Amino acid sequence: MEIRPIQTDDQDAMKRFLHRIPEGDRTFFKENVDDPEVVDAWVRPGAARSIAVDGDAVIGYVAVVPLQGWSSHVGEVRVIVDPERRGRGIGRALARHAVLQALELGLTKMMVEVVADQEPTIAMFRSHGFDPEALLKDHVRDADGELRDLMILAYAVEESHAAMAAVGITESL
Repeated sequence: MEIRPIQTDDQDAMKRFLHRIPEGDRTFFKENVDDPEVVDAWVRPGAARSIAVDGDAVIGYVAVVPLQGWSSHVGEVRVIVDPERRGRGIGRALARHAVLQALELGLTKMMVEVVADQEPTIAMFRSHGFDPEALLKDHVRDADGELRDLMILAYAVEESHAAMAAVGITESL
């Protein structure tokens, strides 16, 4: 597996990857990935978007989306892993990559929004130092129209990176 910046010529592979994501999972995407303009925007050079690839296949995606205005020091992390490859450390590797992207963007804080009953995803982010900051009751609606709770987890980029650098971990990232 290799994690690399997404490129324009990855568009078809990205479409195949996104097609493999179950409709129930797509409900919680912030962008409509069935819209060709969304995928076009994702593969434009310069964005803090990367993919995990295995050969020619995209098996994971990560983006760090900087917030605007008074929260411009914060980046929202978005991670998607191929359903057939979940539980194999791909999400963990993408989350580590997001920390590096956040540093390159000059962000001091990252946050991720996770449906509160997605315990494996929450555990993965917690294992990377993301801490719960908020639980929003009935905040999202799933594909069946049911209201679900949303958990917001946050990570202090500079503080954590300094601690990792002190013990030489950053070289392995």
